[in-house]
Amino acid sequence: MTSVMIVDDQEMIRIGLRAILEAQEDIRVVAEAGDGLRAVELVARDPVDVVLMDIRMPGIDGVEATRRIREVWDGARVKIIVLTTFDQDANVLAALRAGANGFLSKGVGPAELADGIREVAGGGGALSAAAAAALIGHVAQEPGVVVDEALARTFDALTARERQIVVAVASGRSNEQIAADMYLSPFTVKTHANRAMTKVGARDRAQLVAYAYQAGLVT
Repeated sequence: MTSVMIVDDQEMIRIGLRAILEAQEDIRVVAEAGDGLRAVELVARDPVDVVLMDIRMPGIDGVEATRRIREVWDGARVKIIVLTTFDQDANVLAALRAGANGFLSKGVGPAELADGIREVAGGGGALSAAAAAALIGHVAQEPGVVVDEALARTFDALTARERQIVVAVASGRSNEQIAADMYLSPFTVKTHANRAMTKVGARDRAQLVAYAYQAGLVT
């Protein structure tokens, strides 16, 4: 059973998310917080498997709350999925750097939300197509962005298949979609993606996408 905390300053959104997740047999909502500071306090005292974190809140926002949670719990113990409207938020990269494990749009459907939680809880990273596009867009908009040659050399260690899968991941495709395209099993795709993350030092799929762009592997 995956324990989840919902963090959002809008009560109706928390109610909606809870209703969706309580319909899942393997996911249990154990806590809610209406602001980032309260979330930090609750997680410090009683850690959960996954935090669904709104990025824009009064007081301390989702980026700062993520950073403070990471001061207490690493990404192996408490996973953090940032919920955001990607076309409006310029803080996606900041949340990634603060320690977020995944990103989902507030407009995702119930199935994608539940699957994203399962993916992150299992050691992967939730990254929808919209999230991947927005993440790359924000990286591209950073002033003075050039190919990081040192980072690019780490991608030389990837096999041809691993590079293919990294590019597919960067396009926002799920393990199942990549598996169907490449005639592989989803487990094999996940294995290749995990090996690629290890080789380039990426924490999760979101960071892998950012690294792939910074290394010039995708544009």
